[in-house]
Amino acid sequence: MVGKTLKKYWPIFVLPTFLSFLIGFLWPFVWGIYLSFCKFTTVKNVQFVGLSNYAKVLADSTFSGAFWRTILFAFTSSILINVLAFIVALALTKGIRGTKVFRTVFFMPNLIGGIVLGYIWQTILNGLLMKFGQPLLSLSARNGFIGMLILLCWQQIGYMMIIYIAGLSNVSTDLIEAAQIDGASSMQTLFRIKIPMIMSSITICTFLTLTNGFKMFDQNLSLTGGEPAKASQLLALNIYETYYARSGPQWKGIGQAKAVIFFLIVVVISLIQLRATSSKEVQA
Repeated sequence: MVGKTLKKYWPIFVLPTFLSFLIGFLWPFVWGIYLSFCKFTTVKNVQFVGLSNYAKVLADSTFSGAFWRTILFAFTSSILINVLAFIVALALTKGIRGTKVFRTVFFMPNLIGGIVLGYIWQTILNGLLMKFGQPLLSLSARNGFIGMLILLCWQQIGYMMIIYIAGLSNVSTDLIEAAQIDGASSMQTLFRIKIPMIMSSITICTFLTLTNGFKMFDQNLSLTGGEPAKASQLLALNIYETYYARSGPQWKGIGQAKAVIFFLIVVVISLIQLRATSSKEVQA
């Protein structure tokens, strides 16, 4: 009876969610792609200019600089966060005392907003740099890049740690005991049993850290603001400044074209990563 009722009335339950998806995501997304081919000030004052915006994006040195800087940042931060989060997760699944307290403490930075974190770490890092006679974050591209890495690692390691702990907790103790009986060392057990068995967790964490590294905006804005001379500017901040900080209707269209290119880059790299890591998952 319940099944027949659901089959009969399912469109009533699906319709609100579908309309929300259509109005809140799909239509703005399609309209945004169209605007990337236009010069506009508002959505009611639109002039189609073809591929002109994309040509200007490719000629924009600030975009190419931010692109390669973002690629380097995303991959570096992803490796650091995943390695450190996995090490912490391993330590916290050894049955040591106070594990729950440590998990809570490591996870808490993820609850703080990016803008707030940026200003907090700007104060901390600038104080340390001044103490050691180094240039401030906003005056050194290298220090700014390292500062953003430290901030993102501090913020996200705890979140990824929780995912790795969940994966490690599901590894069969029978497999580990069998390996130990066969004389496997702790490193052999780690690389031959534990890591292959948690590849699904690695896939999820790698996807999240890569996409978060590419999309990082608020921390970049509050920590360095892209200074000096946009040398620490990542793609999301570059798009924002193109769209809002530059005057003239042509810049909004160029900013929209940058956003579309940015979207395609993130999608392609994410799909490659998902295919590469998911292919190594052990089927239960």
